[in-house]
Amino acid sequence: MPVDTPDENIPTEPVAIDMAPAERPAHRESNLWSWSDLALLLVFAAVALLASNLFVTLGYAALKVLAGWNSSSPADQANPIFLLTMQGTFYGALFAFIYVLIVAVHGQPFWSSLNWRKLSAGKTLGYFLGGIALAVSVQLASALLPDKANFPLEKMFTSAQAAFALAGFATLVAPFMEELVFRGVLFSVFERQAGLWFAIAATAVLFGALHIPEYRGAWNHTLLIFLVGAVFSLTRGLTKSVAPSFILHFAYNLSTMTGLFFATHHFRTLQSVLVAAQKAALT
Repeated sequence: MPVDTPDENIPTEPVAIDMAPAERPAHRESNLWSWSDLALLLVFAAVALLASNLFVTLGYAALKVLAGWNSSSPADQANPIFLLTMQGTFYGALFAFIYVLIVAVHGQPFWSSLNWRKLSAGKTLGYFLGGIALAVSVQLASALLPDKANFPLEKMFTSAQAAFALAGFATLVAPFMEELVFRGVLFSVFERQAGLWFAIAATAVLFGALHIPEYRGAWNHTLLIFLVGAVFSLTRGLTKSVAPSFILHFAYNLSTMTGLFFATHHFRTLQSVLVAAQKAALT
């Protein structure tokens, strides 16, 4: 009877086991932040602005009947609540478009694609204090320059309620959305297509241009807002992140509105302060 030996069924050659991970397919480079992305954004922004105006106007007309409002058109009196509601609606649509463009169209992560990086607590505090210092510097500089009162932004402070609404929007909404668009999307497109310094200069100029209608005729405020935008854009370029410019912007707006809040006794003497400023500007 044949007897199996212990090694009879063992291969004479060792079998090599490949432990290397399976080769992954090459990652296709994203074409996010091309000129075509910018063109899409501009087209959508124009359509969204018109649509939000129409939407809020129709809503205002419906509410006017229920609330018994007397004004025939909210835009005729530059109604602050109407304007803020319209701008908030527009910002919401714009944010949704940017999210879809990055995540759905290009398949990229949202925050990192915008170069929005988390800051340490120490750096956050530093930029916050920097924003306060920037606001104080602008206030001191504006006091040294010839002024013009009764420009469009001042006319929106028609009451304490309007002032609170404007202050809330200026601190909680505007810094986030403006930094998202200017130092996030526009900066990324310009930097990728034309270089860092072009991105810094272009976003600073465009940011200032956005605020010209608010300060129409008041050249000193227009000049200062251009300089503020340059600080935000330079910070974005040097840090490679949108978060620092957002903190600066938030602290700047918060400081400005807080100063106005206390200067007008919690917005109760707002009109008297504006009238006094107008008289001082005429002398």
